[in-house]
Amino acid sequence: MTDDFDKTDLQTEDEAEDKKTSDPMKFCFLCRRSEEQAGKMIELPNNIHICSDCMQKSFDSMNQQMSTGKFNISDLMNMPGVSMIDLSSLRSAPAPKKEKKKKEKTQPVLDLKKIPAPHKIKATLDEYVIGQEYAKKVMSVAVYNHYKRVATDTMDEIDIEKSNMLMIGPTGCGKTYLVKTLAKLLDVPLAIADATSLTEAGYIGDDIESVVSKLLAAADNDVEKAEHGIIFIDEIDKIAKKKNTNQRDVSGEAVQQGMLKLLEGSEVEVPVGANSKNAMVPLTTVNTRNILFICGGAFPDLENIIKERLNKQASIGFYADLKDKYDNDPLLLEKVTVDDLRTFGMIPEFLGRLPVIFTLDGLTEEMLVKILREPKNAILKQYQKLLALDEVKLEFDDDALKAIAEKAMEKKTGARALRAILEQYMLDIMYEIPKDDSIGQVIITGAYIRGNGGPRILLRGQEVPMLECGS
Repeated sequence: MTDDFDKTDLQTEDEAEDKKTSDPMKFCFLCRRSEEQAGKMIELPNNIHICSDCMQKSFDSMNQQMSTGKFNISDLMNMPGVSMIDLSSLRSAPAPKKEKKKKEKTQPVLDLKKIPAPHKIKATLDEYVIGQEYAKKVMSVAVYNHYKRVATDTMDEIDIEKSNMLMIGPTGCGKTYLVKTLAKLLDVPLAIADATSLTEAGYIGDDIESVVSKLLAAADNDVEKAEHGIIFIDEIDKIAKKKNTNQRDVSGEAVQQGMLKLLEGSEVEVPVGANSKNAMVPLTTVNTRNILFICGGAFPDLENIIKERLNKQASIGFYADLKDKYDNDPLLLEKVTVDDLRTFGMIPEFLGRLPVIFTLDGLTEEMLVKILREPKNAILKQYQKLLALDEVKLEFDDDALKAIAEKAMEKKTGARALRAILEQYMLDIMYEIPKDDSIGQVIITGAYIRGNGGPRILLRGQEVPMLECGS
């Protein structure tokens, strides 16, 4: 027992000696007393130590002098037991060396060989978007040229200008869907902003720079990645100049003027992780020179402006046009000019920064039928997958598709009307089918869509129809 006790004593003594040798003796910088004499030291930067007595004397002296208004630094130097601080020794104190980070080889954001050719871009768009052949061709070429410009950057003295786009088309014709599909194909960050919420800086609403903030968020706050992204500004027609107004147009012409430098290319300070600038949010600088801007809008009543211009060309004489000649022209929107857009309310400086202007066709009944079943993500395929999870097969006959397209044409909201109609007619089916496990197949008929009958419901393994649901 005594041997063990002696060993432990020796171990504790050795540990104490090691601790003493490992920790160097600390001396007060002012009174030069050691830590054993003055107590625990207060550590300051550059390996400076001050005892608590000297620190307290310094504070007391300063407080006393400041209360009388006669504070002088020389009084602090003449205090008993306090020596003068040598500033040169502070400067000459060795600063901790920072380890140099090895520079990582940065790879280019875009590789010219990996950019798909225009015909390949259009072929992919064809799988998702029905019709709009001209629009898909224009977008494929514009995007390909833009990313060639980004990839080459400053290859030589020839600078390729940016090809921002303005797409015009009626509601529900696929403007937003085209852009979403394009961004998915190119695997670049995409921000979709709404022009209706934008106002001039200083007014209630989103600042113009907020569209770049959304792109930065889509790129996971990677500035370099965001500077090669796509910004789609929807409802661009809502910032047209207001006519016959005496008030300041803070959400119309002022927004167009504020977007000029943004479209052309400039360095913009944007908040990280927020839409509005404030003192609590850090800012970062984003260069919009290589960001592709695509603007889209329905431009209601633009057809009337085009029609009025065309009717003025020949209104008297043997070769005069009839006033109702263009009333039912499905291709009237394709005849749009920059002057028509100026009449609508877009300022010429804004239109000049959107060199690629093209239109999208209104959807016909045949196109709506194709939209229902042909695209990769077709609406009918979505409902078929929902019922397939319940082990039920869903089919639509041709007459039902035609009836759905007819109803959608009456609503005049484009492809958006298709889902609204299907939601209405599939409600009872989606509600009733999970009740009965014996149901194996549902066939939607034209009579059910037109309200003259119901869908055909077949049992599992049988060809004989049951009672029609909803009849």
